[in-house]
Amino acid sequence: MMMQVPGQGAFVRALLPVHLTGGHSFRFGVWVSISPADLQHAFSAWWKDDYVDLALEGVLANGIGPWNLLGGSVRLEVLDKDQLPYCVSSSDDAVHDLLTLTWPREEFFAVLCSATA
Repeated sequence: MMMQVPGQGAFVRALLPVHLTGGHSFRFGVWVSISPADLQHAFSAWWKDDYVDLALEGVLANGIGPWNLLGGSVRLEVLDKDQLPYCVSSSDDAVHDLLTLTWPREEFFAVLCSATA
């Protein structure tokens, strides 16, 4: 999924995985702001064999739960040809921590649920 919004920019949908204790994980669906040139590149590769080699750089274009991640940098890569690209790394400390640390499952969901209540 991707879109270009006049006056706002180009966006691609991605998955942001969070590792949880007990071998569990949670994936946020996020919008990532990318350059118009990268959007054209993504569009040309999306439904072809080239999709598996797609890698993009951008910034998170929506908030995620209680974390202040809007505008955090992300690198996207395709990890499964049948899924959206994944956020795999970030130079932003908070996004990097969310991507790389293992979070206590109960605590994670308690914080997430309290942010949406």
